[in-house]
Amino acid sequence: MECVPNFSEGRDKNVIRQIADAIGSVSGVKVLNVDPGEAANRTVITFAGEPEAVAEAAFLGVKTAQQLIDMSRHHGTHPRIGATDVLPFVPVSGITLDECAMMARQLGRRMADELGIPVYLYEAAALRPKFRNLAVCRAGEYEGIAHKLSTPGEEPDYMPPTVPCGSPQGPLPAAIRRSGISVVGARDFLIAVNFNLNTTSKEIATAIARQVRERGYQGQPGTLKCVKAIGWYIEEYGFAQVSCNLTNFRVTSLRQTFDEVSRVAQLHGVSVTGTEIIGLVPEEALFPDAVRLLGLNQLQPFRMEEKVIEYLIP
Repeated sequence: MECVPNFSEGRDKNVIRQIADAIGSVSGVKVLNVDPGEAANRTVITFAGEPEAVAEAAFLGVKTAQQLIDMSRHHGTHPRIGATDVLPFVPVSGITLDECAMMARQLGRRMADELGIPVYLYEAAALRPKFRNLAVCRAGEYEGIAHKLSTPGEEPDYMPPTVPCGSPQGPLPAAIRRSGISVVGARDFLIAVNFNLNTTSKEIATAIARQVRERGYQGQPGTLKCVKAIGWYIEEYGFAQVSCNLTNFRVTSLRQTFDEVSRVAQLHGVSVTGTEIIGLVPEEALFPDAVRLLGLNQLQPFRMEEKVIEYLIP
């Protein structure tokens, strides 16, 4: 089983190292990739191993993040709701998606009971259809947590035993103010990819994202199935990006997404200059000459042995 938690810290290397070390301390778990983003202020850590070991490593990573990350001080370009923002289990071999979902529910309950972190369950682990979508769980982000806790039907699936839901909105308990809410679930393999634009305009990037993503904008569907997208400006790079999640790359491929984002970008008078893959990518998702055609080397060298999951899991 693979796990790909996203932690709300992408700048402090010491904090990132301690979280990764906690995860890697569990016997039978291999940390495959640590991918920090300074502007997003977010780090994606990918690790894999036997399911029980992966679940234990995930818990230790969450616990360490809770100790080291204070969400009341967090700022970044990426939407977020907690110190451990989202934590999915992904089946690799010898385990089903349903079994991963069961383990995600067990972990979510443990996080609430032992660490005092409220937890939404999403994707295959969701208990309520509305919250299958990560964006729904994260709506309002960290700043909207008090509203979620005080609104019937919006509360997390698992709450700490000492924190009631549905009471009038007031100050957050200190533990939740520090750690926020986590979203835990199970899903199939996802490709996280950012397309670099030759513009500094977040507005143009957002317009492109709204046109290509499956849910579209204001009732108009987008052009790409199984694709989520937002636009942002990355100060450290000096340009805007269209940030996409390909939730099923066999339905909409990496090449199809690149071509469509490029097409729509041209309609807005800009172009795609390169591509940044966050975390790992399956070899199947790449294609001949992908590194050159997608511009995967624009920001840093793209090394197959570091970014392709098959090279890291024998």
